[in-house]
Amino acid sequence: MKYYSGLDVSLKETFISIVDEKGKIVKEEVVASESSAIAKFLFSQSKEYESIGIESGQLSISMCKGLRNFGLPVICVDARHMAAALSARINKNDKNDARGIAQMMRAGLFKEVLVKSDEACQIKIALGSRRQLTCSKYQIIGTIRGLLKIHGIKFGQGSRVESFSLKVQKAISSLDKISRNSIEELISSLEAIEESIGKLNKILSEQGKKDEDCKLLTTVPGVGIIVAMTYKAAIDNPYRFETSYAVGAYIGLSPRQYASGEINRHGSISKMGPSECRAMLYEAAQSLLTRCKRTFKLKSWGLKLAKKKGIKKAIVAVARKLAVIMHRMLVNKTEFCYQ
Repeated sequence: MKYYSGLDVSLKETFISIVDEKGKIVKEEVVASESSAIAKFLFSQSKEYESIGIESGQLSISMCKGLRNFGLPVICVDARHMAAALSARINKNDKNDARGIAQMMRAGLFKEVLVKSDEACQIKIALGSRRQLTCSKYQIIGTIRGLLKIHGIKFGQGSRVESFSLKVQKAISSLDKISRNSIEELISSLEAIEESIGKLNKILSEQGKKDEDCKLLTTVPGVGIIVAMTYKAAIDNPYRFETSYAVGAYIGLSPRQYASGEINRHGSISKMGPSECRAMLYEAAQSLLTRCKRTFKLKSWGLKLAKKKGIKKAIVAVARKLAVIMHRMLVNKTEFCYQ
């Protein structure tokens, strides 16, 4: 007989539900949220598992890899898709969630999610650290600008830390001791963050120069090391997509659609999938249309669309095309072709 299991994972504990091929509950248990503890319980039941489901989340990557190392057939399923299926249950709790996941695995009503490779996880951590530090940098700059307005001190545009720090130190020289010392502490934090960002940029740059796929992607006009690394980490395995056109929808750059009966509406882009990759592709498309001096087919098409629909919609459209083109470049191992 075939057996299926559903895991509802939380930070401390995991509820495990095992059902047979007829949907009957065989065994349920709560164990610690550790792959070794979960594997020990599953093996103790002496069952041949057809599939074991776990919802996508922060713990799903390490949990899936750990359980697969024990030889268990673990499948990471889309949390949004599973949540819609589980919403029909009257009571929302860990036990019912685990039972529902197990039943969905038995019926095959799930959408599998790729478990990111170790390389993609490393890049994601570096990019996430850089993103957080960059946000902190701009927040501190904005805080300094706002606090100094109390004394009527205003600064123009520009956010280069070196020049900004010099302007601030010069401007606060005549202020009282408390205000001056407080702002100087913010400046020290700002300079430390800028130094950390520089170190992360160096790590990403060195990694990008070693990576053949990143070298290919940087041949696209408007695409630099950071954009290339972000795109590769989001796609991870390019061969998992049946067609390159599916990548646009995966990143959330395809329009929403609502069709029912005689109604058929197309709205704005879905904005589903990796938001950081989508933002990077938008910036690359903007650079391609506004800064690239070379003329080629994609740029001409984007500029023509900008005159007709507006520059913002044109940038989004070009970003979607870039996502498709870059995927095909990774599959075919070819550089960008100017036409």
